[in-house]
Order: sequence, then structure tokens, then C-alpha cells
Amino acid sequence: MDLTTFHSLMGGPLRSALTVLVSALLVTVVAIGVHRVGLSLLTRLANGRPFTTTVTRVAFRSSQLCVIIFGLRMVLAGAPDDTPGLVAMSHLANVALIVGLTWLAMQCIQSLSITISEINPVDAVDNIRARRLITQARVLTRSAHAVVVMLGISFVLLTLPGARQIGASLLASAGVAGLVAGIAARPVLGNFIAGLQIAFSQPIRIDDVLIVNGEWGKVEEIKGTYVVVRVWDERRLIVPLQWFIENPFENWTHSSSMLHGTVFLWLDFSIPLEPLRAELKRICEAAPQWDGRACTVVAFDANERAMRVRFLVSAENSDEVFALRYLVREQMLAFITANYPHGLPRVRATHDPISVQAMQAENDSAPSMLHKA
Repeated sequence: MDLTTFHSLMGGPLRSALTVLVSALLVTVVAIGVHRVGLSLLTRLANGRPFTTTVTRVAFRSSQLCVIIFGLRMVLAGAPDDTPGLVAMSHLANVALIVGLTWLAMQCIQSLSITISEINPVDAVDNIRARRLITQARVLTRSAHAVVVMLGISFVLLTLPGARQIGASLLASAGVAGLVAGIAARPVLGNFIAGLQIAFSQPIRIDDVLIVNGEWGKVEEIKGTYVVVRVWDERRLIVPLQWFIENPFENWTHSSSMLHGTVFLWLDFSIPLEPLRAELKRICEAAPQWDGRACTVVAFDANERAMRVRFLVSAENSDEVFALRYLVREQMLAFITANYPHGLPRVRATHDPISVQAMQAENDSAPSMLHKA
């Protein structure tokens, strides 16, 4: 390579590439500085507002990436036409900007959900409103994430040179492919629609107490396609969202977290109920779980052997009503055993004199019959 050729290269594409590279480095540094200053000003102007504080924390990386890519895109837009690989780098910057904006939108949506959860804690005594809002926020957040991702992928595909040809091919086979995709994606679409129904109609909410297929548990998480129910023994039930739309189930905390608890005991007919009522009142007044609403004893049922006595108590939530039921059952059994030992169910037998005499006569005649034989 002679000196003239070297100077021509230095004055042409190579010089343009070096200029773009140096400009990109400078713009990256400036973009990082501008991003930090902008977030600091935004935090001060927000004056402690929950959403702004959360979004500046959650969307820090995604917003920084968008600012940097936007600066690089401006550098490439002003680069000389003879810069090597300018078209490919411009296309890559466009795709990266779309991905960054998609990530930023998802982080902003997630920040909104986190803000709602922080403003409405579920550990309050009356948390019906908080659980309703958190359930709606989480389900709608996942649905919004899916929509944003689909839009981002669509915009990326539009930047590809062959996107129109791919779209035309897909439209040509839409008849068969649509039928196959509809059949294959029916469970997914069904759960997606069920998630929207649950978000608005709310048959279940976060931290609701449910009876699902005979299992007692709490709603721990509502995902995009299924619900996680935490059973009392720390097991997890994974239930599809659509199941809650199509099947009946028990929700103990749908309208209120306060519950009634019942304890049933089979007792003998001879036991008086008034001492049991006094003892139940004493137990409830001494129990920290009792909320003072219900404390009754009634003969709920009876059969030919015993009566079924119901002890009704109440508490503020499901955990406390379970603990109160265990306490009432244990102390009532101890009270009955100590003071009325005959009060537990017994099996009675009757003595019929005529039947006994007939059996004795039959036994007396048996040896004589054998002697004659």
C-alpha cells in the first residue's frame, strides 16, 4: 500500500469510523450523566410521591439504557455516509431502542403494581380493600406485560427487511394455521380470559382463605395462568385460573376476614347444657383470639344413642378461629371428663327377664334331650 492510498483511507471511511466511535463514547458518558441528573431532579420534584419514588428505583437500568441508545442513534443519524457498516449499525440501534423502550414500559407497569402493594398492606386487620386492589394490580400487570411484549416483538419485526413477505406468508396460511393455533392455544387463552375475569369480578383475592377440593389454604400468588394456594401444612396447590371460573369452591374471606368457628361433640343425654355454656364463656373470655361476637352452646342434633352439641365461637381471621376451635375442644373435653365423666357417649343395653328365663329353660332341657338320644 503506497502513501497516497493510506492517506485516502485515513481521509475517508476509516476516519469516519473513528469519528463515530469517539462520538459514541462521548455521547455514552454524557447520556449517563444526563440520566443521573434527570432522575435526581425528578426525585426532588416528586417530593416523596410513592409511584415516582418506586419507578425511579425499579426502572433505573431500563431508562438509562434507553437514554444511551437514543444518544447513539443520534450519533449514527449524523454520521457520514461512507462510514463502514452504517446501515447495519443503524438497524441494530433501532432494534435495541425498541427493546429498551419495551423493557422500560414493563418496568413502569411493574412499578405501579409495587406502589399499590406498598400503599395497601395486607397485614392490616381489615384488609379486604387492600387484597382486592393488589389482586387487580397483579393480574392486570401480567396482562399488560404480555401486551407490551407482543407490541415490542411486532415493532422489531417491522424493522426487518423481510417482515412484509413473512406477514404475507402468514396471511396466506391463516385459515389452517389459525384453526390449529386456536385449538392448541385454547387453554392458554382460556386462562388469560379467566385472569381478567378474576381481576374484575374477584371471586378470589390475594390472601383469601379457600377450600379447594377439600384442602384448606390461602391464596399465596395469582400468576398469569394459575393460582398458588398455600395449604396449612406448607404444601402448595397449583390450580389453573380457569378452574375457579368453572368449578364451585369455598371462600371464607370473600366479604369479611371475620369468621365463626364451630366445635361439635357427641355427649350423653344426661349431661346438662347450662354448665357447658358457663364454661365456654369462661374459655372465650380468657382466650386472646376471641373477638366477642359469638359464644353459644346448642343441642344441634341427636340420635338414639347421644346428642350432638355445637359450640359456636368467633374470631377476627381464619388463623385465630382455628386456634380458638382447638382451644375450645381441648378444654371442653377436659371439663366434661373432670366434672361429668358420665357425659361422654355410652352404649346402653336393656335387661329383659322373659328372654333370660327362656334361655335358662332351653339350657336346662338340653341335657335331658341328649340323655334320651
